[in-house]
Formats: sequence, structure tokens, C-alpha cells
Amino acid sequence: MVLARNSRRIFLLLLIAIASQVVAQKAQSQAAGSENLRNNLVYAVAWKQTAAEHRALFYQGFSLARMRVELALARREPGAKPLAIVSDVDETLLLANDYWGYLLNQGQDFFDDASWDRWVPENRFTASPGALQFLRFCAANQVEVFYVTNRDQGEDTFELALANLQAVGFPNVDEEHLTVLRASSNKEIVQQRIAQEYEVVVYLGDNLNDFARKYYSTDVDARLELMEADRDLYGRNYILFPNPTDGHWIRAIFGDSEPPPSDDNRQKFLEAATRSAWDPR
Repeated sequence: MVLARNSRRIFLLLLIAIASQVVAQKAQSQAAGSENLRNNLVYAVAWKQTAAEHRALFYQGFSLARMRVELALARREPGAKPLAIVSDVDETLLLANDYWGYLLNQGQDFFDDASWDRWVPENRFTASPGALQFLRFCAANQVEVFYVTNRDQGEDTFELALANLQAVGFPNVDEEHLTVLRASSNKEIVQQRIAQEYEVVVYLGDNLNDFARKYYSTDVDARLELMEADRDLYGRNYILFPNPTDGHWIRAIFGDSEPPPSDDNRQKFLEAATRSAWDPR
């Protein structure tokens, strides 16, 4: 009898513990949901996840890039340098919508490097709209495709990037065509090396710094001025894709491409968003 009573007591305690855990998890989930109603990322990620306009801008960019390549092929003379395109990877050719949705579900409103490093090996990237068709067109016409990215997931960084690109079926994904910069985001040295051997028809990116190091500025107005000075290059030499969640535009606001989550930084976001604002008084 004593053993039976003890067993029932243990069983009841287990039920109480499980119920308490479920209640705590539900409360935590509700709290995260409530926080998400004021999350900095919601508008941007909702747009990336659902807007037909987001996809259309990618199709538009790759259509424009294809026209530039077709023009270069038509004008190419015998003996000229072989043609190439140089592209950034993340949020240009590969989209990480799954990761940004994860951040929101965790109640996070700033990029988190630690969870990103756990997510990358999961190989859940998707090809951006139009990317695969464009790159295959280049490969079919003997236009070399070079991938240049800055990432750092430790010693396995290169192999992880290689696997991410191969998984979606992109061409020319090998050691010759992929450059991964771990210690720097300066792509100019790599671009210059490629340009010595190839005529680079177009550069693809989601970040001005993918095109030229001079854009690596921590001043919003200076960055705008630099872009304005190069406005004739966009749609010709440079094809830019939309990315409202991360990039060096954030560095221009915070002085850091991956600012930590804090109320001070949330206030900086608000100030950036209201640089121009109607005052009806």
C-alpha cells in the first residue's frame, strides 16, 4: 500500500511539473508574441516573405543583368578577354527568409551572429527569384560566374558556403570560382584580380559595399553622396537587389553592421526612421 501511495504521489508530482512547464512555455510564447508586435524587423521580414514586389525586383535585376551580358556577347571581338560576372552571395543569390522568421519567433529584433552560425550549416537557403536562370544562361554562353562573399563560421566557412551554393544548383561552384573572405568585407582586391583576366560585364549585390570599398562609411549622408556620384553606374556596371533587413546601411546608422539589441539602438533606429517627418503643428 505504501508503495502504491508513493507511486501515485510521484505520478501527481510529474503531472504538476509538466503542467507548470506547459503554462510557463505558453506564457513565454505569449510574451514573445506581444514583444513581436513592436519588433523592428516585422515590416521588413513580412515584405521579404510575402511581397510580390520583392520577388519582382529580383526578376527585374536579373533581367537587366542578362541584357547587359547579351550586349557584351554581341559586341565581343575575337581575342578580347573572356567575359565574367561577379556576384555577392547572401541576400543577392541566396535568401535566408527562414532565418529571419526564426529571429522573429524568438522575439529578437536584431541580427544574431550566434544563431546565424548555427543556422548556416542547416543548408536552408533558397535561390533568389531569377538567380538560377540567369547564372545558367551565363554558364551556357561561356560567361564565367564568380562568387565573392564575406562570412565567418570558423574553419568550415568555405565548405559551408560551397555547400549552400551547390545545394540550389548554381553553376561554377568550386574553389576556382568561389572566394570567401573571413577577416574582411573588402571585396575590391578580389574584384581587381578577376578584372585582370576577364572583362567583368556586371557586378551583383544587395549592398553598395559589394561594388566598391568607398561605400564602407559610417556616415549616412556621406554614403548617400557617394552613391549619387555613381548613379550612372547603377543598371549598367552595378545591379543592386533589395535587402531591408541587414547590410552596411545599418553600419552607417550604428557604426556597426551587427549592432547589439538594446534600447539605445532601438532609439537610434527610431531616429533614423524619422529623419524626415511631418510636424503638423
